[in-house]
Amino acid sequence: MSAKSKSKLKENDSLEDLQADKNNVSVNEEVNEKEVVKEVSSEELIAQEKDKFLRLFAEFENYKRRTTKERLELYKTANQELMTVLIPILDDFDRAVLEISKSGDENLLKGIELIQVKLKATLKQKGLDEVTVEIGDSFDADVHEAITIIPAPSNDLKGKIVDIIEKGYKLGEKIIRFPKVITGQ
Repeated sequence: MSAKSKSKLKENDSLEDLQADKNNVSVNEEVNEKEVVKEVSSEELIAQEKDKFLRLFAEFENYKRRTTKERLELYKTANQELMTVLIPILDDFDRAVLEISKSGDENLLKGIELIQVKLKATLKQKGLDEVTVEIGDSFDADVHEAITIIPAPSNDLKGKIVDIIEKGYKLGEKIIRFPKVITGQ
């Protein structure tokens, strides 16, 4: 081969190499652009998954908090039905003590009072308390249940409690039976 043809071959090879390099560069640029797009997409996916995880975690925390609160409320009021059934028995004990004290039988009165005290102490231990009401207290519709209104025996009892008909009870902070009272007008 002649020197001219060798130089032409080298030129052709160089041109082909340049074109191939040019093609490779454009292919590499496209690949790099795709990688950037993939990287951006993967970063976005990571951000989306992280957001989903945080929302799910927050929702789970709210669920735990809500169920714990509901469970505590249930424990507080679980005895309510039993207590409302036992309250009339407490009233019966109060009436029995009153009637036995009128009869004058001290031993019978002592026995009934012992049983009454033990029952009240057990119920108090389980969260049942009497709602304290005194004659002369101001009437509060949120705490008391007015049975009737009578003319006040004195001016200082107007709008106040004149008599207590039935005791009230609360379980924890919730009133389960309102005290029944008579108010003065």
